[in-house]
Amino acid sequence: MIGIDLGGTKIEVVALDESGAEIFRERRPTPRHDYAAGIRVMTELAALAEARLGRRHGIGVAIPGCVSRAIGLIKNANSTWLNGEPLAADLATATGREVALINDANCFVLSEATDGAGAGADVVFGVIAGTGVGGGIAVHGKVLEGGHCCGRMGHNPCPA
Repeated sequence: MIGIDLGGTKIEVVALDESGAEIFRERRPTPRHDYAAGIRVMTELAALAEARLGRRHGIGVAIPGCVSRAIGLIKNANSTWLNGEPLAADLATATGREVALINDANCFVLSEATDGAGAGADVVFGVIAGTGVGGGIAVHGKVLEGGHCCGRMGHNPCPA
């Protein structure tokens, strides 16, 4: 799978080999306030990664917000141009690939709980302070999500 970090100022793609070693990384500025351009940049970055790797992959995207399980739209993103958009569906259509979305702070805290500073701890809480502020919680190596964007500091609840 190809990983994309969709941030407020940059969009970055990373590919890892089976051992977890980085084998490709590319970064572009985020076309702020332009949803269609954001889809194009992510599509281009995924294509670059696949060309470098020589094979097709699914795409995982870390997003600055959450996805409503009820309606599949982005909610509570500090990159407000994402709110109300069907990002997973639109990116899947643009790339012809399976796309999975997860909150960026949840990605971060899961990584720390699995093989980072919190490895082996029962509970790990992490905070991202960048273009926006977010938090995530992992308990026994699994992200605690709940129905309302668990750990989302300063954000409103996300409908289930």
